[in-house]
Amino acid sequence: MKGLITLLKQFKNGLITENPTFVLLLGMCPTLATTTSIKNGIGMGLSATVVLTMSNLFISVLRKAIPKKIRIASYIVIISAFVTTVEMLLNAYFPDLAKQLGIFIPLIVVNCIILARAEAFASKNPVLPSIIDGLSMGLGFTMALGILGFIREILGNGTLFDFSLFGGNFNPATVMILPPGGFLTLGCVLGVINYLKDEGRRRKS
Repeated sequence: MKGLITLLKQFKNGLITENPTFVLLLGMCPTLATTTSIKNGIGMGLSATVVLTMSNLFISVLRKAIPKKIRIASYIVIISAFVTTVEMLLNAYFPDLAKQLGIFIPLIVVNCIILARAEAFASKNPVLPSIIDGLSMGLGFTMALGILGFIREILGNGTLFDFSLFGGNFNPATVMILPPGGFLTLGCVLGVINYLKDEGRRRKS
């Protein structure tokens, strides 16, 4: 029972407490570049989740066999294998999404979230906690990208999952699907999160 509670806390940690995007501010490049729509954001997040979970699993299994001097290079080789697999699957089954995400799928190899979890957690912990860590961090990343994509697509295109919401008379704020819109949306969401955190602390005190 104690072990289950620990795993649940760990899952919450990646999803909320130490959300890689909204709390740790990691992976900003794909966060800002791929959230022009909710579909792209979720697609990018789930791709990273698969790579995170599987690389954490393998690194945890091999952690005692990998020499310390070449551990980072070894992690990159393992991560690259899963990124290549994910890229091939996207090209085969979701070609439109793969085209939209473009170079950002191969760049998952050097995503600081994945390398950070490999070095900070998977290389030091057993298999099950490492899987939970990868899954929770990946889903936290996906949730963040989905929220940003949701806001930017509605305001910037007037659509949701490519379906029109407001009809032909709606004038979208095109800036929201451009690079400045990514920074603006992220800043506003972080401002709301920090405000809610401060309110929670005031109520507790």
